[in-house]
Amino acid sequence: MARYIMKRILQAIPLLIVISIICFALIQLAPFDVIDTIATPDMAPEVKEALKIKYGLDQPAYVQYLNWIRRMVTGNLGYSIVTHQSVAFDLAARIPNTILLILPSYLLALLISIVLGLVAGSKRGGRADRIIDTFCSIGMATPTFWIAMMLVYIFGYRLGIFPILGMHTLGQDKNLPDLLMHLILPTIVLTIGDLPGTVRFVRSSTISQYTEDYVMVQKAFGAGRAEILFRHVIKNVLLPVITLVGMSLPRLITGAFITESIFSWPGVGTYFITAIRSFDYPVIMSVMFFSSVMVILGNLLADICYCLVDPRIQAMR
Repeated sequence: MARYIMKRILQAIPLLIVISIICFALIQLAPFDVIDTIATPDMAPEVKEALKIKYGLDQPAYVQYLNWIRRMVTGNLGYSIVTHQSVAFDLAARIPNTILLILPSYLLALLISIVLGLVAGSKRGGRADRIIDTFCSIGMATPTFWIAMMLVYIFGYRLGIFPILGMHTLGQDKNLPDLLMHLILPTIVLTIGDLPGTVRFVRSSTISQYTEDYVMVQKAFGAGRAEILFRHVIKNVLLPVITLVGMSLPRLITGAFITESIFSWPGVGTYFITAIRSFDYPVIMSVMFFSSVMVILGNLLADICYCLVDPRIQAMR
């Protein structure tokens, strides 16, 4: 196992280098740079040139890339061009907020999806399958921002049941009940957004497992539908779900851009969008790079979990 993990880590290094080059190139290919965003119409050319020297933009692209990589490796993410705050400090303050929002909603969506997908797949073509599939189709066709706006309008504006902005009520002491009230609406939005695709993924896997020989054997021995489904089929259905969970790991860093923006949630998503609007390239490059790292890490963790839960895979390694 240790040898396999080390092999995968070594394989990820060239991929990280390529990803870092792509992230850097995207910023370099932009039609304007950070100086254009902070310059004023009456700013003298000498001042603009001094700003380029200050931020190292006068150097060749490969020198800027090497300097950026060296800072990233040492944990120095630079400073925001707009706020002049440390990017590492800002991310450290916002990542817990994003995890607090993303993790409960995704776990809730995953739990519901597994149950609904198993039920739909085991009763393929039946009434339950048609009902679940209809709701999944509606959910996939409905934009997340529309669901968020409807919840804000109905439960926040019209009924006034839930707060709609931020993590805490302004002017009040921070407390857990107030935080939970602010968390309810965005959690519902993210859960609804994650459900349709995951339900269909589990349903498809369940249908595939029901054609396997071991299911036929269990039916021949008189096992009931519930016993077959929740004692035998679910073990094999959950294997592909591991990959799905691993691929969702980057969201713990990047957050949910649209949902965080609508609810003014102080997470990485709103931080990243603000950086894009102001072309705050140290922030943009840092978030892009770390989200890519999380994708690779998620795949690695998924492979490790595969080996742990299925000895056959470990034997093939």
